[in-house]
Amino acid sequence: MAELQLSDLTILLIEPSSTQAKIIQQVLNDEGITKLDTISNGTEAIRYLQSCQPDLVISSMYFGDMTAIELLQSIRAEASTAELNFMLISSETSFEMLDPVKQAGVLAVLPKPFDRTDFQTALFAARDTLEVKALDLDSIDIDTLRCLVVDDSRTARRHMQKLLASCGIDQVLEAENGKQAIDVLSTERVDFVVTDYNMPEMNGRELAEYISNSEYSYLPVLMVTSEEDGGKLNAVRQAGVCALFDKTIDPNSLHNTLTSALGH
Repeated sequence: MAELQLSDLTILLIEPSSTQAKIIQQVLNDEGITKLDTISNGTEAIRYLQSCQPDLVISSMYFGDMTAIELLQSIRAEASTAELNFMLISSETSFEMLDPVKQAGVLAVLPKPFDRTDFQTALFAARDTLEVKALDLDSIDIDTLRCLVVDDSRTARRHMQKLLASCGIDQVLEAENGKQAIDVLSTERVDFVVTDYNMPEMNGRELAEYISNSEYSYLPVLMVTSEEDGGKLNAVRQAGVCALFDKTIDPNSLHNTLTSALGH
């Protein structure tokens, strides 16, 4: 089957500013994307998504009737829209506003004005979630790989499962924190771990340290986090994590990292 092209993508753009909407529309047209609908507020977007399923939602942070956070909560709460690809474009810089968006599982958070290369990367990420690009591992049967995803957010765990599925990995176990993860490791076979950093009871760094100093030290540990504190991130690297990603990790980056980590 022919590889999907960017021009195959269907897009819903939610943008109250007509000027900003025209800018984004032009950039999409430059990428050959013409299957595009534009809506100006969250209520209309929710109504639209009840009947149409675009490949990607591109959204501003603020509308007249709600924020992108509230919109995402509504989208993720419905089974029919829970796994929709979402990209935020906003001039908002506060961690308090951006972190809930990242925690809800999005492909990209871009500033205004955005870099075209970053925008294109997010479009490719959306495309890559729509088709499976299985890992090519000489000594491992991809169908037998089992991942343990550790995150206190059910939405974030579900988003990671979607990204793993795009890499051909369908066997995924879940835990809400480090302590639950250790319980899973004691009873289930696991080939690698993907964990969040900030979790109750036992965080990602503590879990990584436990794994690296236990009988499970052979397991690759990847961390996906929105944490920005340099000291904490350095401590994570020293704890034995083999890769550190922002919450907006894209399928291609995950694919390459897993190929490297599991290949060794």
